[in-house]
Amino acid sequence: MTRPKGVNSAQREAARPSASVWVSASAGTGKTRVLIDRLLWLMLDGTDPARILCLTFTRAAAAEMANRLNEELAGWATAKQGALAQKLQNLTGRLPDEWGLARARQLFARVLDAPGGIKIATIHGFCQTLLRRFPLEAGVPAEFAVMDERSAREALIEAAERVVAAAREAHNPDLREALAVVARHAPEARFGILMAELAAERAKLSRIRCKGHRELRDELCAATGLPPGASEEMVVAHFCAEGACDEAGLRAAAVAMAGGSAADRERGAVLAAWCEAPRERTEMLIGYLGAYLTEEGEIRKRLITQDAACAASCDVRNVLANEALRVKKFRQAQSAAALVEASCALIRLGDRLIRTYDERKRARGLLDYEDLVSKALGLLRRRDVAPWVLFKLDGGLDHILIDEAQDTNPEQWEIAAALAEEFFAGESARNRQRTIFAVGDAKQSIYSFQRADPRAFFEMRRHFEQRVIDARQGWRLIPLEISFRSTEPVLRAIDATFRHQAAHDGVALDGTEIRHSAARTGQGGLVELWPPAVPRAEETPDPDALPITRYRVSEPRTRVALAIAAKIKRWLDDAERLEARGRSIRPGDVMVLVRRRNLFVGELLRALKQRGIPVAGADRLILTEQLAVQDLIALGRFLLLPEDDLTLATVLKGPLFGIDEDTLFDLAYGRGQEKLWARLRSRAPGSAKLCSVTHRLSDLLARADFVPPYELYAELLGAGGGRHALLERLGNEAEDPIEEFLGLALAYEREHAPSLQGFLHWLVAGDTEIKRDFGARQRDEVRILTVHGAKGLEAPVVFLPDTMQLPKPPESLLWSEREQLPLWCPRRDLAVSFYTAERQAARARQLQEYRRLLYVAMSRAQDRLYICGWQGRDPPREPCWHMLCRTGLAEIADRFTFDTTSLIGREGWSGEGLRLAGPQTVAPLPDRPAETPRRVGLLPGWIRKPPPPDSYTPKPLVPSRPNGGEPAARSPL
Repeated sequence: MTRPKGVNSAQREAARPSASVWVSASAGTGKTRVLIDRLLWLMLDGTDPARILCLTFTRAAAAEMANRLNEELAGWATAKQGALAQKLQNLTGRLPDEWGLARARQLFARVLDAPGGIKIATIHGFCQTLLRRFPLEAGVPAEFAVMDERSAREALIEAAERVVAAAREAHNPDLREALAVVARHAPEARFGILMAELAAERAKLSRIRCKGHRELRDELCAATGLPPGASEEMVVAHFCAEGACDEAGLRAAAVAMAGGSAADRERGAVLAAWCEAPRERTEMLIGYLGAYLTEEGEIRKRLITQDAACAASCDVRNVLANEALRVKKFRQAQSAAALVEASCALIRLGDRLIRTYDERKRARGLLDYEDLVSKALGLLRRRDVAPWVLFKLDGGLDHILIDEAQDTNPEQWEIAAALAEEFFAGESARNRQRTIFAVGDAKQSIYSFQRADPRAFFEMRRHFEQRVIDARQGWRLIPLEISFRSTEPVLRAIDATFRHQAAHDGVALDGTEIRHSAARTGQGGLVELWPPAVPRAEETPDPDALPITRYRVSEPRTRVALAIAAKIKRWLDDAERLEARGRSIRPGDVMVLVRRRNLFVGELLRALKQRGIPVAGADRLILTEQLAVQDLIALGRFLLLPEDDLTLATVLKGPLFGIDEDTLFDLAYGRGQEKLWARLRSRAPGSAKLCSVTHRLSDLLARADFVPPYELYAELLGAGGGRHALLERLGNEAEDPIEEFLGLALAYEREHAPSLQGFLHWLVAGDTEIKRDFGARQRDEVRILTVHGAKGLEAPVVFLPDTMQLPKPPESLLWSEREQLPLWCPRRDLAVSFYTAERQAARARQLQEYRRLLYVAMSRAQDRLYICGWQGRDPPREPCWHMLCRTGLAEIADRFTFDTTSLIGREGWSGEGLRLAGPQTVAPLPDRPAETPRRVGLLPGWIRKPPPPDSYTPKPLVPSRPNGGEPAARSPL
């Protein structure tokens, strides 16, 4: 969007290269524009493009920055003199002279001719380049290869299998004992998830490895209130030792309880047995604890009845109360000891897993994405090598620019700090202008699963500020609050929602007020909050109806999906005007954002397609669940086993061959023992269609055992017309799965012996996920994305339907915030106070990110925002998105009667909604055509090779069965 004149002074100040700058940019304030402007200004002032390093968070961001920079420089090279002068004046605030104009025209050629080009890369891409430049110093193979996510997951699974196998060997007693402890607490399905969680925290495991397992155990004991080296057996032995309790008082209590109620007599017998048999107390421990504690672990309100206590010869109430306190302390100590034992055992397995995984990579000369960061950081930390590396880089870098700084994790921040270490020290701080530039927004930090911490954003700001000030250089802290994306009603809704403490907590971590100013003043906008759809009571069956009568009660999420689809359909049918654009709403204007991929996405896709609304599908797809891929897999299985009648029928009925149902019935009916493939060949001479199908299948059968899978499928989809047949039947959305299928066939052949059977097994076992980039390829279709997937995107109309579901509580494996100690609580009764406090803190951080996710979701809307939702069986126990938005909007919005029965009939619901509207008082925005696909890597140098994907989350590691069959269990992570 074109920036209005007079409102970009803060952006210009941030882009000015005379000082180091830290930019806190709210959503839609043009932070990418600022970064591009700073790059341009640096080069205009004479900086060599090769001496600039720009680090971004995602590959898409790197490609977007490179393309926008290219477009700007190409425009400068071809612009007329007056137009170029105006552009440079808008950038720098001053009118350029002839020399400045000539220099601006030359920049495009200078960038293309610079050795290595301007360095725009993701942090992983930069680390890969650094390691290739200094492989010996970093201790990595000179020609290492980077593993993709699929290969890394396979290697981790293989490492997990080896760890389990090694634990069974006699010479590994410690490992065998650790596996026995973990297996006692965790089922087989849970084991894979735990191993994946440990693999994702390799940096923390490495620090524990440096300490040693004994020191870890002592630290866990100290944190949970146990003496050093304590074990569960020691705690039990100390509690059960003779003389550890007031045995005389307990005997008196047992005598008194023998004459009391039935409950008194039962507990009295337990106390008497405890006092009379001190050597057998371990066996009667559970019953003894039950005499004092409830199932929840609390002391019973009545330990003895009034009558029994009065008949005692001493104060037995005091005796029992003291013993109950001792029992409760023992129960807590026993739980703490069990938690320490389980945590240490799990860490021992995780340490062995990582060691085995690293050995496999080292043997093959491979690195994964985590290795790129850890090895680069290790290189920069080495005192004997780091000065040399920094000297070489110091001679090549003058300016570092960091984009999306809020998403940078601690290890990545350490790399950035190490690179800038010499910028503000000694001669380097005086000889030439050297700057650090970071732009980000802590309110949009939503990648905690990649260990991003918004608090690090402020910590690193203080770090660089102190370094720059100590070097007596310029430092500027610039907030960007003018939004060029959203209309006034949308921004007012955001400000009102996050004005309240319940929503503000964790979003603005520096305590500042969340405030936006609209650059799009006077343009029409709308925000609506719909009442939630709640579950309906089940219909009472008609006693006179037949037993086959179906009584359907739609789920609330289904009704919300129907309402959204009907709303969009009415807009398209009625040519609903988008006032700010001066045109009717198109399908491509609508974006539906969900917090997670759940059943609602399928319901909405179905509702949109039933109404004939163009929809792009979900942003992430499981490859083997796509119909086109299922057809290709079925064909491969037939080629492996032609006698499989059901698979052949599936292939014939599918789009690749298109046999109609009547023909298929004639082929299959009345065959007796004859196979379907034999019947097809015998009937082929009498039908041209069947003859063609038989000829094609026979040709594929003849080639299946002799050609690689990629060649077989590529020929089928290309010259064989398979791609055309699939797209004609399934639509254009089948194109992405087909391309990914072929890409995986090539990937399989690179690392495995090319066989059709092996490829199909590898494909089905992998659960490959496709990520569709809607930002790079926007069509005139409704888009359905997660909020994480929509980061950096925008749309004129945004729906937020998934607003009443809260995130699941943290997993049982936690890491303490201060000490970074592993805490694994496999059972609820082992949750000691230290673990409970850490779990509550983790839950608080999780809900803070949940609210930051709401900020990201709301700020994607340009013109209209619709907030809706559905309630489950029980209302949310904590403030959800819908509650937070209602609280804020209730102060500024108008109430209106909401009713969807006119849209979806009996499935509709009604209630009171909130509406905040702004009229159109200025000329509409000029309409823009849909964006065309952009190619990645136009600039030379580091962005020519695609950096690693923007997210890498290991899947659960599930060891396969010993006989090499299918995986034993599969659990989503």
